[in-house]
Amino acid sequence: MPEENIDILINAGWLIPVVPRNTVLRDCSIAIRDGRIIALLPSGEAQQRFSAEQQYDLPDSLLIPGLINAHGHAAMSLLRGYADDQSLHTWLNESIWPVESRWMSEEFVYDGAEIAIAEMLLGGTTCFSDMYFFPDQTARAARSNGIKCQLAFPVLEFPSAWARNADEYIHKGLALRDEFRDDKRISIAFGPHAPYTVNDPALEKIATLAGELDAPIQIHLHESADEVAQSIADHGLRPIERISKLGLLSPLTQCVHMTQLIDSDIALLVESGSHVIHCPESNLKLGNGFCPIDALQKAGINIALGTDGAASNNDLSLLGEARTAALIAKGVSGNPELLPAHEALELATINGARALGIDTDTGSIEVGKAADLVAIDLSGIASQPLYNAFSQLIYTDSASRVSHTWVDGKLRVEDGQLLHTDQSELVKKAQTWQAKIQAER
Repeated sequence: MPEENIDILINAGWLIPVVPRNTVLRDCSIAIRDGRIIALLPSGEAQQRFSAEQQYDLPDSLLIPGLINAHGHAAMSLLRGYADDQSLHTWLNESIWPVESRWMSEEFVYDGAEIAIAEMLLGGTTCFSDMYFFPDQTARAARSNGIKCQLAFPVLEFPSAWARNADEYIHKGLALRDEFRDDKRISIAFGPHAPYTVNDPALEKIATLAGELDAPIQIHLHESADEVAQSIADHGLRPIERISKLGLLSPLTQCVHMTQLIDSDIALLVESGSHVIHCPESNLKLGNGFCPIDALQKAGINIALGTDGAASNNDLSLLGEARTAALIAKGVSGNPELLPAHEALELATINGARALGIDTDTGSIEVGKAADLVAIDLSGIASQPLYNAFSQLIYTDSASRVSHTWVDGKLRVEDGQLLHTDQSELVKKAQTWQAKIQAER
């Protein structure tokens, strides 16, 4: 008879732990107690060793670590499709910022975040990083839906519905950090929007505070050629040079987009130990260029993956993002061996955990880590024949086949359906906001 009592036993046909690298296990089980992984072993041994309160038998499924979406703007799900086929400058200045100034509110952010979180959970994302106004409302939505997140509270020079100036953004963000200091699923980071929207004194203040508090910093950086050219014209420095001189680059810094890089920029990343958050689909859609994955990897820089917001993507599928990242890397470099499927998955899991500073807790399937797990059904025609689990995961539409999602051992998606959330009500919320926004367009 089994001697050890546990909460959950998951038996899967295939399992990719991510650590160790490029490994696929067959007919394996994960034992979970108190939300943590306590054992990873062959299914036959698991049945002999454990007695579980709940058991999931998934012989046709692939089990992977929960995905980590390292950059996004969750509430912008309410602006999905609102402004397409525009340059970044036009998109921001003529479409997004005007509509945000009209509709931004606590209700807008909460409703938009709930819709985004639902989409992410259904696609296998168990942790996301977010930079947006009213981050307290995104925190509320994350808490109520049981997902993990890093909230990079925004800092800008111009006023919004949330704050009037950089000092007030920082003041409110620090208060938010105090409020969630002991929360195990929600962490707070500084989110200076970009070098062109935050002045030197505010950036220096953020660098000082982040250093004192050992807090992460996330910033849009080198997103477009225009941004770099304008920085050189205004400051005589490339954006990364400027923020480096202000003390903003460190192992706590997450640099988002990074499409316009030269050797000296990469050298600053190496010297500082900063991370790069790659958002390939948003970069493509806005015509901003390509993040130089090959050069960054050769330099040993940690690269994570983000979807950006649904207003510039237009979906929040991180597995889709991993596929795009792998294909772009090959196409741009002319090297089909660059960013193979197992490395693309690392961008979406353990690398994201490293960037957010949570890799000791999540990002891979290892004993002692949180049971943040995703099951993908490989029984359908689009998954046949199955020669290579990594190939099926990355190069096909596997996000649509997510069947189960666990966060800290709590089941959030079962048989492709959200638990504890009424999807029809979320659709109604989205449609209500669409009608209001469109009526005043």
